[in-house]
Amino acid sequence: MRVIVLGGGVIGTTAAFELQDDGHEVTLVERNSGVGQFTSFANAGLVAPGHAFAWASPKAPKILLKSLWRNDQAFRFRPSLSPALWGWTMKFLRECTAERARINTQHKHRLCTYSRAVMHDITASGKIAYDGSDNGLLFFHRTQQTLDRGIAHMQILRDLGQEMDILDRDQVAALDPALAPAKEKIAGGIYAKTDGMGDAHKFTREMAHLFAERGGTLKTGVTVEGFDYEGDRITGVLTSSGRMEADAYVLAMGIYSPHVAKAVGVNLPIYPVKGYSITFGIAGSNLAPSVGAVDEDNLIAYSRLGDRLRVTATAEFSGYDDSHKPSDFAVMTRKIRELLPTGADYSRPDYWAGLRPMTPHGAPYLGKAGYSNLYLNTGHGHIGWTMACGSARITRDLVAGRKPEIDMTGLTLQ
Repeated sequence: MRVIVLGGGVIGTTAAFELQDDGHEVTLVERNSGVGQFTSFANAGLVAPGHAFAWASPKAPKILLKSLWRNDQAFRFRPSLSPALWGWTMKFLRECTAERARINTQHKHRLCTYSRAVMHDITASGKIAYDGSDNGLLFFHRTQQTLDRGIAHMQILRDLGQEMDILDRDQVAALDPALAPAKEKIAGGIYAKTDGMGDAHKFTREMAHLFAERGGTLKTGVTVEGFDYEGDRITGVLTSSGRMEADAYVLAMGIYSPHVAKAVGVNLPIYPVKGYSITFGIAGSNLAPSVGAVDEDNLIAYSRLGDRLRVTATAEFSGYDDSHKPSDFAVMTRKIRELLPTGADYSRPDYWAGLRPMTPHGAPYLGKAGYSNLYLNTGHGHIGWTMACGSARITRDLVAGRKPEIDMTGLTLQ
């Protein structure tokens, strides 16, 4: 079967690789000059089923409201006249109940756990170099009060089978000596031993290289403009380099998926949420971290990716603007230097901001959408790197007409 995958981030590229591995003739279309150059470029790097919580929760509305006059909130709401923003926000707020948060977290965790297993399957050959590590992830808290709340909050994932150990400050410092100088600032943490980290951009490039090496067609610098259709079938995709035809089409364009889908009557409630990251070199560092972590009290994440330290923070609802300035990173920089004073070369920061494709409930949209040969693989939000391989395997099975290996409840547009 001929399949066209639209979108060359980690989601689309991994899907193209899996579809090709299943025997299809696959074309991968990407609007940038190379794969993995947009949302996948400099994300947190955490492969984190142990942090698969839905963002929509009972406390989220208060945080968004406070962000209107305070700039230190983990979520920042920037009002505009955009109908898309307000429509999406109303859907998001409807998910902010305790019961919906519990259900949505279960759906996300199911996909994340499956995806981690598929990722291990894909990388077992050792052909994909992506600065990966399976050292687990640490979620630590600054105070005993927030640690106690975090332990209670984590129970939902433990009930789902997530392996977690509760550590005191001395155990945190023993797990990763890089935190020893700051251990008095840490009350304790939760260690998800089966989680890990890796460079999503490197992974995407490696996957694309193998895909092309095995005969796949990669078209970069090509913008998707719309679809042709007859009845319940897509008959072609319209692009800046001409019309392309296939037997099946996979929409994996992240924040741009709603624009393309809308042209054929498919409504995708996906909205961009900006995240910020800084990357530092660790050459000369005498105490770089060995375990990825999240400072839960400040919602700042970091990971070691080979000879680099990646630090990420913030979820900003500000439309399609991915611009940034050095002052946007001031709090992140100060906090990470407090925690890891000799963890990196802080004199040469590499700043970046990217747009996450968020759905109101936090899980992606997978499966058919409106047409018998149009498949969704989009809306993975802040944890797309974790979900990528599992979503690709599910897409591969659906295109082939097979039942996916996990329950699809909560993971489809329906």
